[in-house]
Amino acid sequence: MSSIDNSIDQINNGHKQLTKEVFFAEVRSYIRNEDSLKLIEKAYDFAQEKHKDQYRKSGEPYFNHLLAVAYELAKYRVGPKTICAGLLHDCMEDQGVTKEELTSEFDEEITFLVDSVTKIGGIKFKDEAEYQAANHRKILFAMAKDIRVILIKLADRLHNMRTLNFQPPAKQKKIAQETLDVYAPMAHRLGIAEIEHELENLSFYYLDREHYEEVIRLLNNKKSERDEQIQKMINEISKILSNNKIPFRIFGRSKEIYSIYKKMIDKNKRFDEILDLLAIRIITKTELNCYEILGFIHAAFHPIPGRFKDYIAMPKVNMYQSLHTTIVGIDGGIYEVQIRTEAMNEIAERGIAAHWSYKEGKGNAKGQELRSTQKELDWLKNFDEDFSDSDDPQEFMSTVTHDVFNANIYVMTPKGRVVDLVAGATPIDFAYRIHTEVGHQTVGAIVNGVLVPLNTPLKTGDVVEVKTNKNSEPSSDWLNIVKTTTAKNKIKAYLTKKENEEREDLIKQGEETLRSDMKKRGIDEEEYTDHKKLETLSSSMGFSSVNDFLYAIACKSLSTQSIAEKLVKQKKSEYSDEVIKQITSKAQARRKSSSSSKTGILVAGDADMKTELGTCCTPVFGDDVVGFVSRGKGIKVHRRECPNALKDEKRLINVSWDEEYKGKIKYEANIRIYSSDRNFLLTDLVTCVSQYKANLLAVNSKVNTDHLTVTTSMTIIVDDNEHLDTIMTNLRKVNSVTGVERVFK
Repeated sequence: MSSIDNSIDQINNGHKQLTKEVFFAEVRSYIRNEDSLKLIEKAYDFAQEKHKDQYRKSGEPYFNHLLAVAYELAKYRVGPKTICAGLLHDCMEDQGVTKEELTSEFDEEITFLVDSVTKIGGIKFKDEAEYQAANHRKILFAMAKDIRVILIKLADRLHNMRTLNFQPPAKQKKIAQETLDVYAPMAHRLGIAEIEHELENLSFYYLDREHYEEVIRLLNNKKSERDEQIQKMINEISKILSNNKIPFRIFGRSKEIYSIYKKMIDKNKRFDEILDLLAIRIITKTELNCYEILGFIHAAFHPIPGRFKDYIAMPKVNMYQSLHTTIVGIDGGIYEVQIRTEAMNEIAERGIAAHWSYKEGKGNAKGQELRSTQKELDWLKNFDEDFSDSDDPQEFMSTVTHDVFNANIYVMTPKGRVVDLVAGATPIDFAYRIHTEVGHQTVGAIVNGVLVPLNTPLKTGDVVEVKTNKNSEPSSDWLNIVKTTTAKNKIKAYLTKKENEEREDLIKQGEETLRSDMKKRGIDEEEYTDHKKLETLSSSMGFSSVNDFLYAIACKSLSTQSIAEKLVKQKKSEYSDEVIKQITSKAQARRKSSSSSKTGILVAGDADMKTELGTCCTPVFGDDVVGFVSRGKGIKVHRRECPNALKDEKRLINVSWDEEYKGKIKYEANIRIYSSDRNFLLTDLVTCVSQYKANLLAVNSKVNTDHLTVTTSMTIIVDDNEHLDTIMTNLRKVNSVTGVERVFK
């Protein structure tokens, strides 16, 4: 059956009931230990009893779904405890079964697997997107501990997609998009091509029925002609290999529906320009046979330069191995040929599941699950280190999606370890993937034996060695070089820690400066640097803490002169509230003429403070804003919800807008517009902005990976937040726009 027929068959028949006899026949085909079979039978009966009053949207008993998940797992030859977890995977979430009850009935191992795929409950999230991201994060971290977790989740999602036709259209699209964004990439990363392709094709069917059917039409058009071409090439290659007595089996390979569509969109190609539509796969006995076959094919047919890939010598991180070459056939047609052994073919289709196939025998007599020691799982072992820094579920999923799911270049260490990276990644990205400390201490890189700059983009096949120095440290310039989110986060974390350490030194320096100035003016510095008096003084100057006050002095964004002069004139031994009020009121008077003329901002502090609007959140007149004391740069004004303002509350200072300057100063604002794709979309958006008398400073519109939606980023010039709100409200009314929001850079 072709991939097209299989996809349509699953859509139409995914709800067909599976019988107990068929399920146990599949289980008994590879599990024969009686204790293991009794355990599965117990899980079967337990799940059936717990879900007896539950039904699916189709009207069928909910237990049918659990049985289908367990059956799919059995097809991948997983162990008995994994099959039990497949049968039980919804009993905690849907039927309120507790961990204690499940552990009592079964054991802690099965309970861990079930709990790992159970959705998070009892925690409030700001929206559905954050909730889903938190659930995905939970599953991925559990996967890092035990790969069986994701096998269960993939089997669960596969059956849900096969029965998605019973859901309302809006939910179909939502589930299909999540599947395409998260679960299909998971399957790809684990090398399970069978599940990956089916999930992609089913998602494509529900997300874009029109293009799905168009691709099928194109595939069926001239299908007999293509089949005839492929058969002629198969006959020619078979003669060559038979004459040279090489063991083989050969067949035509059908191209996946979604894969064809992606190539047409991503590479802007017509259907007939896709080179691997005519594809042949050759399966042989040994690795040596693979290279022999390649030699005979290249001797008989002209290979196309740049199209040969040796994934045997350098396997992909998902364990995929094969030789790929593209040749010109006897009829002038272009054919892609894949050559691999039976073992390689098994891994190519079933990925990590092939390594985890359960086998009874020595060391496994009691039916315990196998543990993986494969070196190919290094990326999973390092998962906690690479991705545990982020507390924000959505930020975490964004990082994983970018750095793991979108990895498409493969480089090697000098010892042959394969490291996967995103396109454009540099030696610094590579260093941080090896280890955080290696990244921090990187000073140089050698690629393929040649010393290269640290901003050199790496390519698949490069052998990379980084040079380190234990006295070296990351530079802020690296943030403009690295491409992986993981590396960026680790560099930022290091720089923030360093800045905090420097801040402590500056606080001490600020105290010394204050003491020195007081001493010069004959003031008893011991008395006036008493902590309580400093708290009173710093509070009166608009600082939230003494440390912020002293930090501002050290950075020269707060002058001690006016304070010291007032103290000299005081005959009393303490500051009075009235004196402090006089100091701040004079500062306010000077400030109004010195700072607000440029920004429209009044600062609750000294008149000499320099103010700038934060470029990260682009505040506009009328926004709720706060000042942030920056080392050596005066006061940065941020929107109150800006992450840069929230990262250190001790450095915040009160600021406000000066009504005198309302309408006299223009402000930049960054917005993001979400919409479905259509002709003249950008023209309509720009027209809307101009109609409301706002200047457009920058615009960037990008079609998303689903090829259905568009994200447009704009920087516009507005009078105030009311002006901005009016523009955003009217942008939401533009045809096909689904959302508009202000964004941080």
